[in-house]
Amino acid sequence: MDIGVSLLALLMLIPLFGIIAVLIKLDSQGPVIFRQQRVGGRRRVVDGHTVWETHTFTFYKFRTMCQNADCSLHRAFIEAFIEGDEDRMAKLNGQELIVHKLTSDPRVTRVGKYLRRCSIDELPQFWNILKGDMTLVGPRPALLYEVEKYEPWHHLRFHALPGLTGIWQVEARSSAKFDEMIRLDLWYVQHQSLWLDAKILIKTPLAVCRGKGAC
Repeated sequence: MDIGVSLLALLMLIPLFGIIAVLIKLDSQGPVIFRQQRVGGRRRVVDGHTVWETHTFTFYKFRTMCQNADCSLHRAFIEAFIEGDEDRMAKLNGQELIVHKLTSDPRVTRVGKYLRRCSIDELPQFWNILKGDMTLVGPRPALLYEVEKYEPWHHLRFHALPGLTGIWQVEARSSAKFDEMIRLDLWYVQHQSLWLDAKILIKTPLAVCRGKGAC
């Protein structure tokens, strides 16, 4: 299903990808596609038993930030988010903390703001799905500097393939605290099924339309 859906999506989205590519190039210098190393889970068979391990892979998005943008602000915000330090998060954000994400990010371009608002910047991840790095539904792939701050139990979210969308994206999005997000991912890992994936996929466009944020 992952292969079929991602291949069909990529073929159907070619005209949209072309328009987005032109807009990105007209708006700012730099590549159209942003590549980043992310962390996810994958299955391995060891001595006849299936085990989960973490690994890094190249993650694709449409570029929404200035070329060679400094990640220090976002890194500091993620560290404060994991630690639950909302005062520090608000200070880094430069405004009242309404959602648990960096909304005042000076690195984001004009076109990038619109792409992020509609989660269109995530569409190149269908290529990750086609390659087998990701699946349609699962815990979102993590940033390297995010995983550095994980407690041992946080790593249990890697006992599933990383997904284009997931349960906390449709149930909480940017309103949840970090540990709440992890608990939602762990609940998904323990209860994942084709029916649950179908429900999450159906809810995803609705969550995007409500503008609750993305990751």
